[in-house]
Amino acid sequence: MKTYDWIVVGAGITGAALSYELAKKGFSVLLLEQNKAIANATRFSYGGIFYWSGTTELTRLLNTEGIHLHRILSDELEFDTQFRELDLLLTIYPGENSEEIAATYANCAIPPRLIGVKEACDLEPLLNPQALAAALVVRQGIINPEATVIAYCQAFKRVGGCLEIDRVLELLKQNNTIIGVKTASQIYHSANVAICAGGLTRPLLKSAGIFAKVYFTRAELLETAPTYLQLQTMVVPARLKRLQLEALASTPEIEKLWDEPERELAPPILDAGAIQLLDGRIRIGQYSRVFTNHEILFDSTNQLKSQEEITAKIANILPALGNLPASWHQCLVAFSPDRLPCIGAIPGWQGIHIFSGFSSSPLGMVPPLARRFANYMATGEDEILPLMSPARFLK
Repeated sequence: MKTYDWIVVGAGITGAALSYELAKKGFSVLLLEQNKAIANATRFSYGGIFYWSGTTELTRLLNTEGIHLHRILSDELEFDTQFRELDLLLTIYPGENSEEIAATYANCAIPPRLIGVKEACDLEPLLNPQALAAALVVRQGIINPEATVIAYCQAFKRVGGCLEIDRVLELLKQNNTIIGVKTASQIYHSANVAICAGGLTRPLLKSAGIFAKVYFTRAELLETAPTYLQLQTMVVPARLKRLQLEALASTPEIEKLWDEPERELAPPILDAGAIQLLDGRIRIGQYSRVFTNHEILFDSTNQLKSQEEITAKIANILPALGNLPASWHQCLVAFSPDRLPCIGAIPGWQGIHIFSGFSSSPLGMVPPLARRFANYMATGEDEILPLMSPARFLK
């Protein structure tokens, strides 16, 4: 049986990008994905590349590298990622302090500009002016996340990588060394395993007795069929409650509850926003919830309730969207306690690596970090990756 240099678990954008970069460096790579059709957080992402949002030297560097890569990625991968740039509108609601909210963005590499209701509605004619107090505007990148994963996977196979649709059931261990994986169909061996499973990272590691500070929220959103309506911008709230939820769910007081079954660790939040893909589909979101059970199922009644609440919220901000038929979807979104991804070897173990927890500017940071990771594995040199090692949480 063939032994690979690397097995990469999960073919969202993290796993697809990492597999491609590793294979490009000459490693033998097996990429395992459980779903034939993309059905993960990448699939339901807004596709935003927040290259303007870095607030530290590290995040500014990575976002700059990310936007440069995205601008040439279609040519490199020989497949259209549908990259474009458009205005992002960060909505501020009546009763909120516009100047105070704007000040929270002052340290960004490119601070968004505070604008009035009229200018916001000029940029996005579908907005309801009565629902706004003001807005912030900044230019940002957008990709089609599904197309980008396809692009990476096809390029990965062209450089010699192997992609299999197979569900990973177990990590194979010899003492404190991971030597491969067991899937639904067979056993695969490798010198290294990289877990790029997004929200499934934590439960997969936990099943092997491995613990890392990566958690997950359950996101719920709506998607329309291609529509004649035309959004001119991407619209999201200036105050993202999801970030507050992630911070709360990873505090030391809450962290000890993550291993308790069937717990909801915090009240759900709803951030009303929307983006339209080039094919005309509109993604509308999103609810975020924190359950310890990653397999919890929502029955049709709960799904309908969530859909009605998301629809009502977006209809207040973008009334025309409230009349569009849409389907309800959910996915898991991985995050870490400090909003930086977890990248690298897991302390105390051999042969197991993590490349997950991308909740802050995920689509912008993944391509440059995947490239850096592969180069680091080939040369042992990188000044950035040690800063994102899972070992940072042991200090």
